[in-house]
Parts: sequence; structure tokens; C-alpha cells
Amino acid sequence: MDLFDTATATAAGVPAVAPGAPLAVRMRPRTLDEVAGQEHLLVAGSPLRRLVEPANDAARRAAPSSVVLWGPPGTGKTTLAYLVATTSGRRFVELSAVTAGVKDVRAVIDDARRRLATDGGETVLFIDEVHRFTKAQQDALLPSVENRWVTLVAATTENPSFSVNSPLLSRSLLLTLQPLSTEDVRRLVRRAVDDERGLDGAVSLAEDAEEHLLRLAGGDARKALTILEAAAGAALSGTVPDEDDAPVLVDLATVERAIDTAAVRYDRDGDQHYDVISAFIKSMRGSDVDAALHYLARMVAAGEDPRFIARRIVIAAAEDVGMADPSALQTAVAAAQAVQMIGMPEGRIVLAEAVVHVATAPKSNASYNGINAALADVRAGRIGSVPPHLRDAHYAGAKGLGHGKGYVYSHDEPHGVAAQRYLPEELEGSRYYRPTDRGFERQVTERLDRIRAILDEA
Repeated sequence: MDLFDTATATAAGVPAVAPGAPLAVRMRPRTLDEVAGQEHLLVAGSPLRRLVEPANDAARRAAPSSVVLWGPPGTGKTTLAYLVATTSGRRFVELSAVTAGVKDVRAVIDDARRRLATDGGETVLFIDEVHRFTKAQQDALLPSVENRWVTLVAATTENPSFSVNSPLLSRSLLLTLQPLSTEDVRRLVRRAVDDERGLDGAVSLAEDAEEHLLRLAGGDARKALTILEAAAGAALSGTVPDEDDAPVLVDLATVERAIDTAAVRYDRDGDQHYDVISAFIKSMRGSDVDAALHYLARMVAAGEDPRFIARRIVIAAAEDVGMADPSALQTAVAAAQAVQMIGMPEGRIVLAEAVVHVATAPKSNASYNGINAALADVRAGRIGSVPPHLRDAHYAGAKGLGHGKGYVYSHDEPHGVAAQRYLPEELEGSRYYRPTDRGFERQVTERLDRIRAILDEA
């Protein structure tokens, strides 16, 4: 059976959903009020609301003619595109950037122009994964956007600043969709269990099964509903109809069998969350790369937010590796940015590379200890006055106060180091940074000894 019943297609051009369609398709929101999350885009008077629910023809003309929806998978990009068409009565055409070419794009645009000219109505053109379009394919969209031949809704999981041509992006309204919270997905799952479009109360979901499902979904509504449908099918296929029509229980074991993934004992809000992340950090600090990868895998499998994991790696690179290998911080920061850009599951590879770098790098917490020692002095009141020769001498009257007098420009001195005092007098001789003899910091130690010898001459 086709997923869509073309005999009951809606007037807007969006096909009606057939009974045999996947659960995620059947449960697609019919109004903006059913959309989960994205409250920042759905406030009254927002551009998206004006596009989806124009109050009148003038409001429709004032609405944006091109929208780029950027967000992780399963956050509602396709749903919003459908709503733009269905709630306003416009014809809906969907193209996938994976399979469509320039010829397909131009054919849709030409048809949309003919419809406008013959009062056949407006067209909403939805392009999924627009980042996969070449420059030529994206350029082919420009005239239709500029002339409002179509209302373009383009979806991407990649940063549009890098994946969408500047001319097209400058003519579009960029809307960023946020990952769905656990509670957002929970509401969708429970609605699908009870709604007549979904499972219509045929099953009930055990608490531990629901929690496991939510962890595996990782904020992806489509994934959550796909897992639920598989688990419900597995539960219902092995039962005899109950005369009382009591719902069939979907327990944790059923969910595990349905998706062939063992439950990870990991509570994102409980003790296991803190225990696993603690073990992860201490394994990187202890240079046990295998243990660090194990705990990384546990968090990834449990659906932990990859951005949270990336932040912990950045902290470890600064706190535990430090100047023993300064490139570890560069790797960690690049990994955090890459995960934000590409998402999961590919993000696990990036995270693993950063973990391996941090875990195998030489270790030094000298920078961490240095800033803590300096803060301790500041908080204890050991501050002192900035030496006069270091004070700002650029404003009128500063020189009369002695500001900048006697300052020696370091670049004019041998070795680029001027023998003068930099610390306040009260802190003279203080040593906050004490480098180790490990990794790159061994070179820092040798250089710093020579620098401090020159400075001590002041």
C-alpha cells in the first residue's frame, strides 16, 4: 500500500496520510499548536506564524518568500513545511536534494509560474537537505525567490553559513530549530500511544521502557516514534486479543528486542550521569585511552547530549593537558564546533578523535593551578596598585600624573624581554605559573627560567 492515499489528496496538494503510513507520518502535527518545542519560533506575530497562518492577503504578501530551516534531525523541519502549505491552501511540492537536479527544480518553478499566471494558486516548494545542492542548483532557485514564483522552504542539518550560497541565504529568512527536550519528545510519544491516528490506546508503555526509548531518541521525534512503532508491533504480534480490550504492556525487554540495542544503565538526571562523566574525565586525565573511549561509548549509546560531552573534553584539554600539549585544546575546540555542525551519529567519530588526543597527550595542570593561585591572592585582598610605568598614558593629563614614564618597549630589548617590574609592588616575586617537565612544557620551563632571570634584574 502506498504511504499516501492519492484519492484523498488535500486541496493544498499535500497527500492525505494512508492508514499504513509510518507512525511518525501519521502523527505529523496538523496545526502549529501541535508542534513540539520551538516556542521561540511560534510566538504571536513571529515570521513563521505569519507565513503559516497569514491573517489576510496583505499579511501573506508581507510574509517571507523564502525560509531556511536549520536544525538537527527530527525537530520538525518537514512538519513546518507541510503546515505552511496545508494551513494556507497553497499547493505543496517536495524535492529531495539527494535525488533532484537542476532540471527538476526548473520544472517545478516553470509549473508554479504557469499556475500563478492562470490563477491556479501559489506553490510551496520544500527542499529537504538543501545543503546537498550544488552551487548551480541553488542558483537556479534565486529567480523564483526574488519574484515570489514559489514560497521556498529549505531544510538543512548543516550550518547554512557554510552550506547555502550567500545570494540565496541573503534572500531568505533563517530560522534555527532547537533540539527537542526530553519532555517535548515524551509528550509526542504519549500522544502517539493514545491518539486515534497513532496506536489508539492499544498499548501502554512501561516507565523504564519509556525512559530507555527517550534516551535512544536523543531529542529526535521521528526516531522516538519509529522506535515506539517497532516496540508496539513486537508487543502486539505476540499477544491474543483481550476481550476487555486492555492495552498490551510494552516493557523494557520488548523495546530492547525491537531495536536490537541493549539498555544502557545511565540516567541523564541521576547518579549514573555523574558517575559516568566523572569516570570519563578521570580516565582522560589518567591517560587510559581505552577506558575513556568506553565511557564515551556509554554516553553516546545512552543518548547523552554530544555538546555536553564536547564541553567536558574542552575543559579536560585545558585543565589536565594544558601547556604540555597546547594543540590538545585546539583539537577539543574544533571537535566541539564540528559536533555542532554535523550532529550525530557522525559526531561520535569527532568526539573519539578528541578523546584519544587528550587521553594520550602529556599532562600538566600548571595553568589550572596558576590561575587558581592568582585568584586566591586577589580574593584575599592582595591586589596592589598597577605600576605607574604600565598605566594608560593615552589620555590628556596622563603624562602629568607620571603614567607611562619609564616604560621600556620590550621589542627594542635583546631577546624581546625588558627588565622592568610588571606585578604590583605588594606581589613582587610571586610565582603563579610553575611549569612541569612534561611534553612541550619542558621547553616552556627552560624559556621561562631565562625570562624570569631578566625580569628579576629590574
